[in-house]
Amino acid sequence: MFDWENIRYFLAVARTGTLSGAARSLKVDHATVSRRLSALEGEIKTRLIERQPKACKLTPIGQRVLELAQEMEEGAYAIERFLDASRSPLSGKVTLSAPPMLVANFLVKHLTVFRHANPGVQLSVSGETRQVSLSRREADVVLRLTRPEEPTSVVRKLGRVTFGLYASKDYPHLHDPSAWEFIAYDAGFVGVSQQKWLMNIAGKRPIACEISDINGHLVAARAGAGVAGLPDFLADTDAKLQRVPYDGEAFSRDIWMAVHEDLRRSPQIRAVMDFLLKVVAENPVFADNG
Repeated sequence: MFDWENIRYFLAVARTGTLSGAARSLKVDHATVSRRLSALEGEIKTRLIERQPKACKLTPIGQRVLELAQEMEEGAYAIERFLDASRSPLSGKVTLSAPPMLVANFLVKHLTVFRHANPGVQLSVSGETRQVSLSRREADVVLRLTRPEEPTSVVRKLGRVTFGLYASKDYPHLHDPSAWEFIAYDAGFVGVSQQKWLMNIAGKRPIACEISDINGHLVAARAGAGVAGLPDFLADTDAKLQRVPYDGEAFSRDIWMAVHEDLRRSPQIRAVMDFLLKVVAENPVFADNG
């Protein structure tokens, strides 16, 4: 019988298309992925992946093994979810994936309250923008600013993040919109709703800089680098920033919570879900008035 861990490495290579991509997703080094893949092919005495200079291509047998391995993986995760759901009340580790801006600027402020109320639950919070898989246990609960689409998930809308335009109170063009320069996202955000909203407002006015994360936009706006589109909950209370009026549509993004349907009644998962629902609902800036 072959080693299941080697199958897990094979799945990562098949999904990312490269050894380096698999290494990043598994948080190991490139050599470990290569060694595990070679070990699997040695165990079954069959080539599964053709290693090309810039990518890894599945062989015909590799494609079929991928399909079977995905079924094995789903079965393993189903067992894990079942065991977690039947665990004794309010104990164990729960992983939460949420957008970095919500983690760093909102959720961490409430973790002490959660811990005091649920001392047996270890909450592991990861700030990330990628769409993690609940089925593959990449997270137990997710918060997202776009509606999660995984078919096995149970989804609930919690509230709304509204956005506005902000600049430093010392920005030299604060009261001259024609001279505004904008802080935008980089090329990786083409098509993202926040970027499209900001670029529509900017029009033909210049882009001062491009930054890939919202906290960078906040710091740059504070420093007077230009006008930024920022979440109101993040910028309205900042003493160094001034909200500025603009011509254009209001913009907001909904906050969605999702959990795998197998885990929604698990006591420790339920505790995290109730915590998220409570802290968002109690913050008036997230109120959904639309």
